[in-house]
Amino acid sequence: VQPDMYPGNCWAFKGSQGYLVVRLSMKIYPTAFTLEHIPKTLSPTGNITSAPRNFSVYGLDDEYQEEGKLLGEYVYDEDGEPLQMFPVMEKNEDAFQIVELRIFSNWGHAEYTCLYRFRVHGKPA
Repeated sequence: VQPDMYPGNCWAFKGSQGYLVVRLSMKIYPTAFTLEHIPKTLSPTGNITSAPRNFSVYGLDDEYQEEGKLLGEYVYDEDGEPLQMFPVMEKNEDAFQIVELRIFSNWGHAEYTCLYRFRVHGKPA
């Protein structure tokens, strides 16, 4: 997911549910995540119904793992700042190189959900 905030230049998926698996450059102890969407003022329609709403983040030991370690469940606020930071909610002692973002709903768009930027913050293992 590239850092391009031009309306429409997002990683889009059909519907309101989807997931993204990211391999980090090194193993880290995750501390927070940031999710970014364009602000309503940049949206041609004046709304951001395609923005993710309910989502969770998991740490995985490898990309084939079915169920990772839950790091937190969150809500992206459509009326908040375009860039929102979410701390790790579930305490854990594990370091991860692979992180899964699971999106469960968006803010009402019937056809697709748009993700502009997702970042993982943490301390090197």
